[in-house]
Amino acid sequence: MLPRKSPFFVTRREFLYLSGAAALAAACGTGSSATTTVPTTLAGTGAGTTAAPVEGGPEMSFVEPAEQLSGELKILLWSHFVPAHDAWFDPFAQEWGEMVGVDVTVDHIAVADVPAAIASEIQSGQPEHDLMQYIAVLSQHEPSVVDMADVVQEAESRYGTMLDLTRRSSFNPNTEKYYAYAPSWVPDPGDYRRSLWEGVGFPDGPASYDDLLQGGSEIFASEGVQLGIGMSQEIDSNMALRGLLWSFGAGIQDENENVILNSDATIAAIEYMNELFAGAMTPEVFAWNAASNNQGLNSGELSYILNSISAYRTAQDEGLEVADDIYFTPALAGPETAVVASHVMYNWIVPDAPDVNVSAAKEFLLHYTENLAPVAWNSKLYDFPAFPDRVPDLTGWIDSDPFGSNPADKLKVLNTSLDWATNIGHPGPANPAIGQIFGESIIPVMFAEAAQGAKTPQQAMEDAEAQINAIFDDWRGQGLVGGG
Repeated sequence: MLPRKSPFFVTRREFLYLSGAAALAAACGTGSSATTTVPTTLAGTGAGTTAAPVEGGPEMSFVEPAEQLSGELKILLWSHFVPAHDAWFDPFAQEWGEMVGVDVTVDHIAVADVPAAIASEIQSGQPEHDLMQYIAVLSQHEPSVVDMADVVQEAESRYGTMLDLTRRSSFNPNTEKYYAYAPSWVPDPGDYRRSLWEGVGFPDGPASYDDLLQGGSEIFASEGVQLGIGMSQEIDSNMALRGLLWSFGAGIQDENENVILNSDATIAAIEYMNELFAGAMTPEVFAWNAASNNQGLNSGELSYILNSISAYRTAQDEGLEVADDIYFTPALAGPETAVVASHVMYNWIVPDAPDVNVSAAKEFLLHYTENLAPVAWNSKLYDFPAFPDRVPDLTGWIDSDPFGSNPADKLKVLNTSLDWATNIGHPGPANPAIGQIFGESIIPVMFAEAAQGAKTPQQAMEDAEAQINAIFDDWRGQGLVGGG
């Protein structure tokens, strides 16, 4: 357990991350990061359309807290890409508060604004929220958050062993600290337009990166419809490009947390992306935000994206014809393997600061875990459980989608997602260095600079490696990263 810091102490890493997160939010063009409750909206539209909760599904379950709770619990989290989730979550949280004597407030903000908001609150030493959630790892904040080991221990005693995927995305083996609690996650399949890919000989979509290049280039040449793999400073680009690296046999670190970016495999991945961009994409991919690929697929402007099912659910909700044309593939095969990062890895953190209602935050997370079946249902099967036994009907729901897929088994590839999903630090843990590298979007910048011709693949790789080595050295010097 790390020593508790003064509430006003800010490490150099946190200062750098705060600056980078603010710049990323500005680049994504999503506006202010003020923590105000906002209406739930359709995914990525910003239209302010209030969503209705999903009908039916599992009932809420309640377990009496282990101790008497009181006070306020203020929760900060993203505006979910499946709006029905938030329409369910807010009253769910408030109802729990009424049952246990806690006044619960839920604040949703745009996903691109969450990292800067969290960093700002932690930096202040007087966070406004007791419980904060982001959809990627927050390991870079480990020195400033409460250890969640007791939550994990209690959850496992009730619900069985947590998935290794989520454990490796919330636990630092070097400090034996759970810097976050990760009770749920989201698969990252390929989403493709069957009518377009059928026309170039791939009715089941691309199965490999070679297929993606061949088919995507033919579709772009004949139909003018590009591929949707971003090289921008946002979460989807970060996820997609890590999958590309891994599938080519490259990566940021090895299993022992040594930096391994400088390799022939990385050069091959960059050169592949250069070719893919030249043959099947346009410069807009360098300026995307997290909703751009969703919007592009649903507007008919993209033939393939690497994403969750949120774009598809939006197409269904809006009655778009494209919904019936969207199908899904598992991870694409590269020269070495076929693996992708989880699309979303929920990290719930509790700031280590005075006046934070730690007990209420932890008890709420156990209540949330108790109700992972309603979570999955009300997210329309977007959110998957880190404790699979909590959602015993998930496989059946996926095999026959209760939310109107045509055909009903369209989502069946998701039942194999644990075979091809991994954590962002693969093959090592999602340690603080990995979290900072993700937050600063070093990997998307590396690919973008090479694809735009600003640097050779070798130069782009070496510059990224220099930044990554400095980050690893910084964290390793604090005893929070292994290797070396």
